[in-house]
Amino acid sequence: MKFERIKSEGLAHLSYFIGSKNEAIVIDPRRDCQVYADLARKEGMSIKHIFETHRNEDYVIGSLELEKLTGAEIYHGRGVDFEYGNYLSEGDEFDFGSMRLAALHTPGHTDESMSYTLTDLDTGKEPVMVFTGDALFIGDAGRTDLYGPEEAPRLAANLYDSIFNKILPLGDWVILCPAHGAGSVCGGAIAKRDYSTLGLERIQNPLLQKTDREEFIKFKLEEKLELPPYFRKMEQYNRQGPPLLQGLPIPKQLSPGAFRAEMEKGAVVVDMRMPHSFAGVHIKGSYSIWLGGIASFAGWMLPYDKPILLVLEEKEQLETAVRYLVRLGYDNIAGFLNGGIAAWYMKALPVDGYSFVSVHDLKHKLEKQEKMTLLDVRKEKEWKEGHIQGAEHVYVGELEENLDKVPKESPVVVYCDSSRRSSIAASILKKHGYKNVYNVLGSMTAWKNAGYAVVK
Repeated sequence: MKFERIKSEGLAHLSYFIGSKNEAIVIDPRRDCQVYADLARKEGMSIKHIFETHRNEDYVIGSLELEKLTGAEIYHGRGVDFEYGNYLSEGDEFDFGSMRLAALHTPGHTDESMSYTLTDLDTGKEPVMVFTGDALFIGDAGRTDLYGPEEAPRLAANLYDSIFNKILPLGDWVILCPAHGAGSVCGGAIAKRDYSTLGLERIQNPLLQKTDREEFIKFKLEEKLELPPYFRKMEQYNRQGPPLLQGLPIPKQLSPGAFRAEMEKGAVVVDMRMPHSFAGVHIKGSYSIWLGGIASFAGWMLPYDKPILLVLEEKEQLETAVRYLVRLGYDNIAGFLNGGIAAWYMKALPVDGYSFVSVHDLKHKLEKQEKMTLLDVRKEKEWKEGHIQGAEHVYVGELEENLDKVPKESPVVVYCDSSRRSSIAASILKKHGYKNVYNVLGSMTAWKNAGYAVVK
């Protein structure tokens, strides 16, 4: 047996390649899917089937792309009007090599959600692995709010039944293979551990301690998770089938003049340098999203109907940046700035910047009662766990739609937990004409390390 767990960084998306003898399958492939074809070639296997656990909301599925590469058949659950692939039902079985994959309908996260059990026919009839999609994670379970508040009670009840009546009874020894790891927006508290079993989850997963059905449902209904606007685009793509890439886009190297010309035609600029670099100098009107944050935050603010321009720390970051963007469906990458930010300011083109303030200086300003708007842009859960007294709260992903809550007349001091999300917020404020913007250096982490008080 050949088993490979492929993690897509940033999204914390997990996909799986399983092979036996000369045949293989792939579960929940990513869009830049050459990795699976390369694995099959290396192992002398042909990919026979592609299985989807559900219509994903947070990334573009790569099933059609992989089908084009390999000719493999695509399968998914009933409940969504898919325009590609084949439907399957609970109990359907697929043999490859000495392995058997069986479909298990596990609704709750979505209605069509499927899990798949894997049995090694050479060693026995009991399942050895279960691929749970977004139904059950390590340390958490899938969100149940995607259909809106009216449908949430039904979905939460279905998820309870799926976990306690279908997945857990498979056996404590069964290895758990979810579709996401820590950092995914598809769960509220996914553990950082990469591997687990159903038995370990039964003991350690906080949600699985809520064995009472009504208690479980109540917890899920009270769970408040951010809902990025790009989810709607992903749902559309993953129902209809996304455009085929047939290879990663190759953005053009653009001179400062050509870059500016694209901006004047409406292109959106994303600066992927780290916050301290962006703060010092950046192209006026650009968004600050550090490279590692693209998967989590690009979908909150970047439009799908405009070209995207990139400013990189170094050229070697380009392939990673492109991969992160196309996984979210951003295919129209018009180019990147050749020579980086230095090439831009050497041509005396319009630049902007903002200042950092240390936590010590911030505390001094607060004690002096200096006029300012102190803005916390972390998630609601983080805010409730403790924040700086006197702060206002707007989540960074929702800031651009809530600028009316942030006055322009006084300085705005922004913080998160580390200065990275607050750099995104600072760039949004600068883009919309705020003059006096400050980012708190080290943000909440530095504030706590300095021993300063927080309130709840």
